[in-house]
Amino acid sequence: MRILHTGDWHIGRTFHGHATLDALRGVLEAMTAQVREHDVDVVVIAGDVFDSAAPAPACYTLLTDALAALRDAGARVIVTSGNHDSAARLGFQAKLLRDGIHVLTDPRAVGRAIEIEDADGPVRFYGIPYLEPAIVRSVWPDVELRTQAQTMAHAMGLVREDLASRPGRSVAIAHCFAAGVEVTPGVEREIRQGTLDVVPLRTFDGPDYVALGHIHGRQQLEDRVRYAGAPLHYSFGEQNKPRGSWLVTMDAAGLAGVEWLELPVPRPLKTLHDTFDALLSDPVYAEYENAWVAAEYTDPTPRLEPMRALQQRFPFCATVSHAPPARPSDGRASYAERVSRARDDVELIDAFLTHVRGGEGVTDAERELIREIIDERVVAEASA
Repeated sequence: MRILHTGDWHIGRTFHGHATLDALRGVLEAMTAQVREHDVDVVVIAGDVFDSAAPAPACYTLLTDALAALRDAGARVIVTSGNHDSAARLGFQAKLLRDGIHVLTDPRAVGRAIEIEDADGPVRFYGIPYLEPAIVRSVWPDVELRTQAQTMAHAMGLVREDLASRPGRSVAIAHCFAAGVEVTPGVEREIRQGTLDVVPLRTFDGPDYVALGHIHGRQQLEDRVRYAGAPLHYSFGEQNKPRGSWLVTMDAAGLAGVEWLELPVPRPLKTLHDTFDALLSDPVYAEYENAWVAAEYTDPTPRLEPMRALQQRFPFCATVSHAPPARPSDGRASYAERVSRARDDVELIDAFLTHVRGGEGVTDAERELIREIIDERVVAEASA
């Protein structure tokens, strides 16, 4: 059996104010061509299908077209929800989808496998939607679920219980932040927000392959535990990370091999760091004139309307920043630096309190109270 592992499509996300739907459509068409070329049997999409809980109508059209194209290419499709998705909106039409397309968003179904047969028998696919601890406590009231690690451990325990009752080849699909992963610069706070915390790698013991989503760059934590990353670049922090999917091969004994399939990059990304005049005139930068550009000019003083001038040479210049040589530091982090380093909402509040209290951050008791308030907010927003 051949399985294509993808995820983090983020349909509807903009790139510095520019729409990405057309670029993503082209990349997904290339993915569909790979499904045909490699005779893929199953495509798994590991969460964050949409970029927001309330996507625009055009986003639904793109998803419908992409899922239908993958099915027409001969593959079964299994989709799980991520933290960016609204599980209710993504899953509302699950029962109306054509045969061979499965959308898994209900935490109550965790541990129930979708079985797909090949010449060697069944392969069981266990889809685990993104599980926010504050929301799923009502699903499993007898289990302590205060962290993402506890929640994922319980979900994988249900998967292993089912596997123990009927051993065989299996694939788990989940959306989380696993231990050992390298975060993507520029999106780290997003990755960690909403009490999303680290899940130990041993949590995923059991299945032959674990298809993870949530990290935008390709990552291999073990041979059998991987992230495929996003199919499109959504941040300059991702500019040097390849785009593609994992092609997973299963034989009669289990995992037989994993191969990386590159996807096209519609428009490359490049950060340019030089004086303003050099950026405008140096021929060394000619190759980036049709790329997405993040310009950093190093002049001692800021320029007036630098974007207008830079876009004369780089029409797709998306950001510009004044980056003069750093001055000697007194060793104390500024408030802005502490905020930029915050990885989740608790650390953001801690940075603020450290600033207003003159260096004293949150206490352990305050940290626990803040987490409870954030959890209550997450539940309220989910039920609104």
